[in-house]
Amino acid sequence: MDERGLHRLIGTIIDPERLSDDCAVIPCGNLLMVASTDMLHETTDFPAGMTDWQVGWMAVAVTLSDIASMGATPGQVLLAVGLDRPERLAGIMTGARDCCTAFGAELVGGDLDAHRELTIVSTGLGTVRPEHIARRRGARPGDVITVTGPLGEAEAALAGYEQHRKELLEPQPRVAEGESLGRAGVSAMMDISDGLALSLYDLLAVNDCGFAIETARLPLPAGVPEQEGRELALYGGGDFELLFTAPADILPVPGVRTHVIGRVIPERVVLADGKPLERRGYLHEWGG
Repeated sequence: MDERGLHRLIGTIIDPERLSDDCAVIPCGNLLMVASTDMLHETTDFPAGMTDWQVGWMAVAVTLSDIASMGATPGQVLLAVGLDRPERLAGIMTGARDCCTAFGAELVGGDLDAHRELTIVSTGLGTVRPEHIARRRGARPGDVITVTGPLGEAEAALAGYEQHRKELLEPQPRVAEGESLGRAGVSAMMDISDGLALSLYDLLAVNDCGFAIETARLPLPAGVPEQEGRELALYGGGDFELLFTAPADILPVPGVRTHVIGRVIPERVVLADGKPLERRGYLHEWGG
């Protein structure tokens, strides 16, 4: 059973509505609080050659990206570190703090323990006005399908295209863009950390409509042959761009780079160039 299958299992135990977005949504006075938590392991999530500073940066960036996808403003971050070697802690915490500072959040505490494998759990909180929150559900036929930047850059770095190494090791969550898109009134939004194809299927799961993209319109990683770049853009993980649907008349949104790649359609399918898009990307897998 893959990760999404396990999510469906959890949805039989707690309210499945709680699992349908990148963050949990909690009433908080006149605002909504969004909360996200992410667990990263050295062998599966941190590419070889990362510095401890970059490890800390990435651990926070993945959580801030979830907050950005809700249209929210980041607030506080907690970091729980299962530490394999004590001498790594200073670099990890400095990187985490610096990522928080860069995107307007504050590192306020967490937990520390000894682990055989470096494991980091980051928890982030943000706030958003109810009228500006962006959720995965809400896409409507006729909306355009849009992304905020090039796709496949992290996977390109893993494939040996060294010019994309920074995108892999020091990802930049689209926090300001997410806030602007939420205020502009996008109809649905999520981040693309597991790849574009899987993200489109995630939107399909919670919307009563479908998604048709044109691969010729995908923003591809620079310096990669077109065919390979298109494959990486569709199925590569590790991107921190935002995928959203919106009425065409709200675009462009000031300060946000946007690439329209398709349209929302009435039929509940995911199509690329008129054919069913293969459902694959980055997935945690379990045996058995």
